[in-house]
Amino acid sequence: MAHVIAVESLEDWFRQSFAEARQQRKVEAAAPTEHYVVQLLTGFARSDRFYEYVEGSGYKLRPLASIMADAVEAPSLEERQQMLRRLGDLALFIAGFFSEYVHRRPVDMGYYSEMGETAYSMLSDLPATDMRGRALAEVFGELTAKFRQFVDVLNEMARQARPEDERDLLRLYEQWLKSGSSRAAERLRALGLEPAEAARTRFTH
Repeated sequence: MAHVIAVESLEDWFRQSFAEARQQRKVEAAAPTEHYVVQLLTGFARSDRFYEYVEGSGYKLRPLASIMADAVEAPSLEERQQMLRRLGDLALFIAGFFSEYVHRRPVDMGYYSEMGETAYSMLSDLPATDMRGRALAEVFGELTAKFRQFVDVLNEMARQARPEDERDLLRLYEQWLKSGSSRAAERLRALGLEPAEAARTRFTH
């Protein structure tokens, strides 16, 4: 039977789940950054915000590299900010909640992390013209510095929504081999498998 969680407010569920997962992963986050991530998660729960409408094709998920190219060539600062923000948000959401999808793709988790870190870093460096812009620059700076930690937090949220079992061993092991994720290593140990660093060294060379 599918694992179903009944909630009255999706935003409240994301806020509570993110706070609990962050504490479990021992990841610090400023209040504005935590609020930003919760809003991001709540927004992408709607498919019309997660996917992008393309004339003649309907709603699709554009490749991250395509969004980055458009951001670099954007004719205005506002358009560049919008595209970089969508790029960073998509990379964080996909890497955090759809790690199984990522591991079936030709590109690996490192690609999503690098794209997300780059987008948020560029956003934090863009000139801020008002108080809100300066506050967001600090949020983007923290997301840049802790991107992979936040991915681990979202991975933990996804795991809690769908408890792992023995079938996840191979997926977790592959994730750990490719990314060195501390969360993946801890989950492997919890499932009775001690990851050996020598195996990852051979994989990455």
